[in-house]
Amino acid sequence: MPKFLHTADWQMGRTYSRFDTEDSAALVEARYEAIERLAALATEHQCDAVLVAGDVFDAQTVSDRTIRRVFNATRNFEGPWVMLPGNHDAALAESVWTRAKRLGAVPANVHLALESGVTQLPEQGIAVLAAPLTQRHTYGDLTRPFGTTETPSGLLRIGLAHGSVQGVLPDDIDSTNPIAPDRTQSAKLDYLALGDWHGVREINERTWYSGTPEPERFRNNDAGYVLIVDIEEPGATPKVTRYETARYQWHQWRENLSVPSDLDELLNRMSQLPEASVLDVKLDGTLTLVGDQKLTDALSIAEARYRSVTCDRSGLQLEPTDEDIAALRADGYLGDVVQELRENQRANDEGDDAEVARDALAILAGLLKPKDPEVAK
Repeated sequence: MPKFLHTADWQMGRTYSRFDTEDSAALVEARYEAIERLAALATEHQCDAVLVAGDVFDAQTVSDRTIRRVFNATRNFEGPWVMLPGNHDAALAESVWTRAKRLGAVPANVHLALESGVTQLPEQGIAVLAAPLTQRHTYGDLTRPFGTTETPSGLLRIGLAHGSVQGVLPDDIDSTNPIAPDRTQSAKLDYLALGDWHGVREINERTWYSGTPEPERFRNNDAGYVLIVDIEEPGATPKVTRYETARYQWHQWRENLSVPSDLDELLNRMSQLPEASVLDVKLDGTLTLVGDQKLTDALSIAEARYRSVTCDRSGLQLEPTDEDIAALRADGYLGDVVQELRENQRANDEGDDAEVARDALAILAGLLKPKDPEVAK
């Protein structure tokens, strides 16, 4: 029973400029660890091969160190690897792949499918029909030749390609490279291993996207897995099993706060996230001064607990209650300033002036807030 692991879209060499240096470095390192985990999975489940359906590298210009580290990370699986160039690492005349060869970085058990054709793995019972990208974008279906490509009898016919299955995926994915949705049927493939969509997705029982093994964006599309595929014999229906490989979970929340319970519910959800979380929050609505302080304190705790936390509060408007103002003990000139800031915030509602008034009110509230809790009683 041939068995292989299907993965794709490693995007090695990707950078995370929106994050601070420490978090960016950790997210980069997690991608190498993901390769090590899937290699260990392939060994644990006694897979016959690992197929990588494109975008091993994020760009042609990645460093030599990145190239060497990628191939070093595969060492925990000694069986054959078949790697396909995708749209980010297309097999140009001079490419990241030709550099890898010159460096002598490619292990003997790694097959680079840099040209259309068949990689035969007779000991594993598999013939891999490859459709590598030789430029970033193509407008013809590179899997079309699979229909006339012959393979030895008795070997599984496994297609390996990178692109967009027509009429199935959204239009805003990375690559426009078209793939016919009925390719497994027309080419008599036992399985078509695809890359380019960064989450697990079944097109039909023989056609799957594996997604990236380590999430790298906030899109909620089932990223962070690899697929292990069992096929008893040529023509048999594949048994496809997903295995989680992600270290970090990415969460993006867009919340409107209008009553105190909205904030309480948000903070409760935040407190229950796993520690290996990357959280991006954007808030709008209104907060009391007490609520604003609760949010600030909760974010401070979350920033120390999780991998990364970013929160855009520019859409929030502070609406101090009478109790808030009384607690500030602001009278005379300070009381007039507080009142003026409240009125400016209401008058402008949105825009830079409202944000300035909100920030000024928050700063002033922080300065006026009693340092000793007993004073506020």
